[in-house]
Amino acid sequence: MAWTESYHCDVCSKAKTEAAGHWWLAWMDQMQVVPGDPPQPMLKMAGWNLILAHSPGVMHLCGARCAQTLMDRWMTKTVEED
Repeated sequence: MAWTESYHCDVCSKAKTEAAGHWWLAWMDQMQVVPGDPPQPMLKMAGWNLILAHSPGVMHLCGARCAQTLMDRWMTKTVEED
């Protein structure tokens, strides 16, 4: 029995294929810039990496347009929470 992995873009739901172009990975993090201050939210992105693609909380993005859409949504949400 063979095991087939499939990935879908977390923004547009497009399926990743073997011939897919430049897919990206993104995840949220926090960083405490000044000791004692509250942590600052961060959105991190990296090029496709199969090991990182399996990490909990990592989002799969099919290209620059969906990466930009995710960043826009994240920035809007972050500003609304301040």
